[in-house]
Amino acid sequence: MYKVNLHTRISDIPASIWDSLCNSDYPFLRHAFLQALETSGSVGGNTGWQSLHALVTDADDVPVLVIPLYLKSHSWGEYVFDWAWAEAYQHHGLNYYPKLVNAIPFTPATGPRLGTSLPLSDAQALLPGILDQVLQECKASSWHCLFPEPDILQALSSAQIHSRLGCQYHWFNRDYTDFDAFLDRFTSRKRKAVRRERRKVTEQVITLHRLTGNSIQPAHLDQFYRFYQATYLKRGRQGYLSPAFFHQLHKHMANHMLLVLAENDNEPVAAALYFIGGDTLYGRYWGCLEHYNSLHFEACYYQGIEFCIEKGLRRFDPGAQGEHKIQRGFEPVPTGSLHRMAHPGFSQAVGDFVQEEHVLMEQQIEELRTWLPFRQPDAHDTTK
Repeated sequence: MYKVNLHTRISDIPASIWDSLCNSDYPFLRHAFLQALETSGSVGGNTGWQSLHALVTDADDVPVLVIPLYLKSHSWGEYVFDWAWAEAYQHHGLNYYPKLVNAIPFTPATGPRLGTSLPLSDAQALLPGILDQVLQECKASSWHCLFPEPDILQALSSAQIHSRLGCQYHWFNRDYTDFDAFLDRFTSRKRKAVRRERRKVTEQVITLHRLTGNSIQPAHLDQFYRFYQATYLKRGRQGYLSPAFFHQLHKHMANHMLLVLAENDNEPVAAALYFIGGDTLYGRYWGCLEHYNSLHFEACYYQGIEFCIEKGLRRFDPGAQGEHKIQRGFEPVPTGSLHRMAHPGFSQAVGDFVQEEHVLMEQQIEELRTWLPFRQPDAHDTTK
């Protein structure tokens, strides 16, 4: 009934078809976001990310399903770490790469990983077969679905498709009227620590400006990119993304963008770039030229929290990793990924590994919850 068409450029799939099937306020699945990655050279070429997007049509040749797919020759930029799996393959004389990834490049933000006009249960039933077909056609060792929504995670997990548990730290808006109302939930000591951090920024004569939409000018993006690259270069690396990527996003997705610009004596010194979804703020990119005490926390966390409160956004996902977020009110939340290994022996080994890891991760998440800065009984309040 269905035909799978693979496309090495998302521009070969009309934006009207892709976005109508996705029909989501999740900004990273938009056609414009994925096309900006390709046309800016951030994926494709020699980057190790080869687009292989799937467009599924029905018997009448009507598009019913789209899936963002990439053929990978490495594991960089994924934030679900499988380097040990690759080493195990190599040790046994097998090729782990290429592998097939259903993900948003460089974006460890949970969200939809397909768009469809079918009932979701029908799409979920089709997905394993579609991905296995693509897996065989491109002779990949495995496919991996990274940071999918919980319903996809639960529906596809099986003996052959292994579900892996992860952890991130998100902020939840419990109808706060302002930042002080949020801090009122903290213990006295933790509340004073946050206020001290924010005061240090002010004492360094730093002001912060929140710019959205068309108030973000091309010059702002050029300044941001200098900061973004400088932060990577301090670690001896280049940033994954090119200047053209950010400018193209602003051209097509300005209403989804928030830029926090920090100035010292009216001179820009740092910036953080966020993306705005329907009810969620996503913190994505940060950069600075010099170190300023507590500026990273202010630009990347506290400004985002204030924006969520002002705009009534329910959740703030500031990005991957970082247990230091907990003491600032970001709560440990489970994330997930799915993994299908073509080799039966390695499928069994990976399945055993993720089951053992799952138990340890659950224990870790519970332990991390005890680190939250909230007064009792708030510390164990899991209401979202």
